[in-house]
Amino acid sequence: MRGRTRHRCGLAIDARDGGAVCGLAGPACTCSGAVTLRHRRLKHSVPGIVAAVTLDERTLSLAVLVLGALLIALAIWVALLQRSEATLRRRLRRVLPEGEATSLDQVLDGQAQRIEGLTHRLDALNKLHHELEAITQRTIQKVGVVRYNPFADAGGDQSFAIALLDSQGTGIVVSSLHSRTETRVFAKPVQAGRSRYPLSDEEQDAIRKALAPTP
Repeated sequence: MRGRTRHRCGLAIDARDGGAVCGLAGPACTCSGAVTLRHRRLKHSVPGIVAAVTLDERTLSLAVLVLGALLIALAIWVALLQRSEATLRRRLRRVLPEGEATSLDQVLDGQAQRIEGLTHRLDALNKLHHELEAITQRTIQKVGVVRYNPFADAGGDQSFAIALLDSQGTGIVVSSLHSRTETRVFAKPVQAGRSRYPLSDEEQDAIRKALAPTP
């Protein structure tokens, strides 16, 4: 048998830019030709994409209209702000004294002090009102008068009975009896519409008239 000799060939790649040599090598055979792969770098290390946007006439017109609307809205807003400022200035002129360099805080402080003073005066007036109301409860508020003629020989209703009462029905009833020769006057105390002394019919009528509700 004829012996066969195996030849192992190795493939080496030379990237010249990287600095390595590649070729066919082996213990028994060599490659006559060297294979080299060249790697060319790109001009830019990081690729960039530039998109060119072209605006037609319709798009430009729409953009101009939008900007115009925004400008008009801004002008209206500024006008409203100026109007509000003018209104505020007019109101401040009414509050701030003219010719005096005072701030709004000082004016508000003065107004607060005035309000506090008015509050004290109002409390005093309320107290006085209650005191006067308590006093008036004991003053004469209800009056009833009855005129009559108790004697047949006396002409006209010269006699009378008058009740003078406060809001609680307390006071006096005064009666006068007039005749040709004399006139007699009687006074009787009244407590809550009643008296501990006997009352005539005319005196009772006078008290009822005084206690009757006023229409």
